[in-house]
Amino acid sequence: MTRNRIVKKRAKNIKRIRLAKEKAVFMKLGGKLRAYLFTGILVTAPVAITLYLAIKFVLWIDFLVNKVMPPQYKFDNMPYTIPGLGLLIAVAVLIFIGMFAAGFLGRFFLKLGEWIVYKLPLVSSVYSVLKQVFETFFSSKTQAFSKVVMLEYPRKGIWILGFVSSELQGELKAKTPKHMLNVFIPTTPNPTSGFLVFVPKEDCIELDMTVEQGLKFVISGGLVEPDKK
Repeated sequence: MTRNRIVKKRAKNIKRIRLAKEKAVFMKLGGKLRAYLFTGILVTAPVAITLYLAIKFVLWIDFLVNKVMPPQYKFDNMPYTIPGLGLLIAVAVLIFIGMFAAGFLGRFFLKLGEWIVYKLPLVSSVYSVLKQVFETFFSSKTQAFSKVVMLEYPRKGIWILGFVSSELQGELKAKTPKHMLNVFIPTTPNPTSGFLVFVPKEDCIELDMTVEQGLKFVISGGLVEPDKK
């Protein structure tokens, strides 16, 4: 009787050990599969989302252009659709407008239109802000920001990323005893909004990252780190 109990006990121990080993193997396999799954998501998600947004943007432009086209030229009347045709038309129209605005006649009508807009009470404020934003961030003739800096803000021990636009000039410079810089502090994830601070030059730590890398860092909320040199 005792021998049978010993045999049964050993059989139970062997079974328990075998089940534990099988469980460990499946857990290890599951862990690897989970890691592969997350890796696949990290690899494909940015590409998929970018393509999805690009396609949505192209279709949205096609839809808007199709709305303003004459009835006989609407995309719906074509025997087949060409994705992106509306975007090409929009780009061509913008290029034509840019060419027209660069000429003497175009500059005259542009000045006339701006004069009319600036006479409107509420519209003039909105137009002025939008014009300054687009000129700052999309103009290729001037560099909006010269360098990226770190400074302690809003108190000691807390650091924030800023973009130097220029040195302090005019009356503001005369009223300040130190060499001051105009530093734009952008918000995340919309860098077109933010606030301007006047900071002593010695309190700013200049970084090696470019302005484009700094903007990407701000827009991503710190997720996209600048490339190491």
